[in-house]
Amino acid sequence: MRLNSPQINLITRACLKASRSLIRDFGEIENLQVLSKGPGDFVTSADKRTEKILIEELQKAHPEYGIITEETGIINKSNTKNRWIIDPIDGTMNFLNSVPQFAISIGYEEDGEIKCGVIFNPIMNEMFCAEKGNGAYLNNSRIRVSNKKKIKDALLVTGGPKGASKIKDKIFSEYINVSKNVSNVRKFGSAALDIAYVACGRFDGYWQRELNYWDIAAGIVILKEAGGFVDFFEEDNSTPLKKNILATNPNIHEDLRDLINKKD
Repeated sequence: MRLNSPQINLITRACLKASRSLIRDFGEIENLQVLSKGPGDFVTSADKRTEKILIEELQKAHPEYGIITEETGIINKSNTKNRWIIDPIDGTMNFLNSVPQFAISIGYEEDGEIKCGVIFNPIMNEMFCAEKGNGAYLNNSRIRVSNKKKIKDALLVTGGPKGASKIKDKIFSEYINVSKNVSNVRKFGSAALDIAYVACGRFDGYWQRELNYWDIAAGIVILKEAGGFVDFFEEDNSTPLKKNILATNPNIHEDLRDLINKKD
């Protein structure tokens, strides 16, 4: 790992420790306790156990820092200057179905800006990391976004609507419009890895509505440090932890934004 800041080292150690039990759980999915959180949304004992390990490791170094997590919620709410943003398993449905497309995602936020982050797929042993001003890396190799110049040639990725979404028709209509104007669109099931894959050039762009902040916090700095652009569109100030994101290489950013904003 070429990045060596205290925050990156701490996040990396936490991810590696939490991943040990996660890898074991992945091999024994049929034995997991699964509780329904709502249509198409599940929480497993693995989620909770992974999150507990991550929180414990991060709090050993900085017990005073704020933490935003998917399962536990907000810890040390009064500290908004220094915060960890944690998603213990981004891509839970994939995990539950033995699909190795999921990741631990941790971002470090300071004064409202993500300063560094790590996205780790423990099954593939791929660790994406970045810190502001020092570049983005996949394991020990520097990564950059693709150089695809024309939106019609672009390979994009998205997530589609969640089961409980109230704007499914809008999202499907948007998907149809975009897909008619690009080379192809994929749906892989992990927002964190989708952004990481744009950062390393596997995809040319990504967009999705109704995400949670913890899904994408680490990916924001990783993509930016890899030379990509990030926009949040149609934001609702009453729900600051909900995000609609557009993340691409710099060449197709405006064109994809235009396609998303295009009205039928």
